[in-house]
Amino acid sequence: MLRYLLAFGLLAGSTGGATANDSVAEIGAGGLVLGRSDVVSIESETLYLSMDQVRVDYLFRNNSADDVETIVAFPMPDIAFNPYEGNSIPVEDDNFLGFTVEVDGMPVTPELQQRAVSAGGIDITGLLTGAGVPIAPYDAYEIDMSGVAPADLATMKAAGAVEMAVATDGTTPTGMAYPRWTVESAYHWTMTFPANAEVKVRHTYTPAVGGAAGVFFLMEGAGSALYADYEKRYCIDAPFVNGAKRRLESADADSGPYYTESWLSYVLTTGANWAGPIKRFRLVVDKGSTGNLVSFCGEGVSKTGPTTFEMVKDDFWPERDLDVLFIVANR
Repeated sequence: MLRYLLAFGLLAGSTGGATANDSVAEIGAGGLVLGRSDVVSIESETLYLSMDQVRVDYLFRNNSADDVETIVAFPMPDIAFNPYEGNSIPVEDDNFLGFTVEVDGMPVTPELQQRAVSAGGIDITGLLTGAGVPIAPYDAYEIDMSGVAPADLATMKAAGAVEMAVATDGTTPTGMAYPRWTVESAYHWTMTFPANAEVKVRHTYTPAVGGAAGVFFLMEGAGSALYADYEKRYCIDAPFVNGAKRRLESADADSGPYYTESWLSYVLTTGANWAGPIKRFRLVVDKGSTGNLVSFCGEGVSKTGPTTFEMVKDDFWPERDLDVLFIVANR
């Protein structure tokens, strides 16, 4: 029996969009990855992306005469706590992307492993748990440290894991602290790819979509560094830009709609780690509303519905990750 370590890829951490106060960074996420395999191939992959859900349907094939027993892992994106920039976290608990997985139609319940790493790269998981401090305080801007032993608190400070809060006078300690560590999380379970057989795998999650209160690239204008970055990252073109301008110009200042940006990142290149290319790859991007706009880089993209766009490739080798820009109409 062959053994491999597989990972359901969320291999990107927070990816920077604009960092103004009225923006939230998106968190890159992806699909199934493997530390190289000569026997397990992706026969087909259908990837559905929207601001509300990411859904991936795979058909794998074990092309060998032996069963492949695997420890499968789904690394969640790293979450770095920083009071100066928010993270886009859909659900404020350990499964903050609402991740689910099915194998041949049967739900799988994975186990969770979490670690806390300080800014200096020190594993402080044991230190935090021993001191009664939560590893993943997703819903807390500040943490009450009044019950932590002075020696433990000193160790946390030395590791760069916390920044103590002070009162408005700028000097008086409040007993609260800002977390400064990164949470590394991974779901994992055991799975077998039967010899010379196909396996269907589906996983879904709510994407950690970033956004900004406005249309940044139009504010900066053509020729700006931000505009050039959008051209490279999202492949914005003249029809998309003109459509965005028309929407902004026609919007009523009082009644709207009011247009904002949303960003979605997906780690696509890990699909190249399986045996051979993805034999049949289908991408569906749903902009959510007919009043919205969407732009992303792709070849042979066609409009397949009022809000959906599709790209189909045979023998597909993903050479770049996917970034999607939405211009969203809000009322």
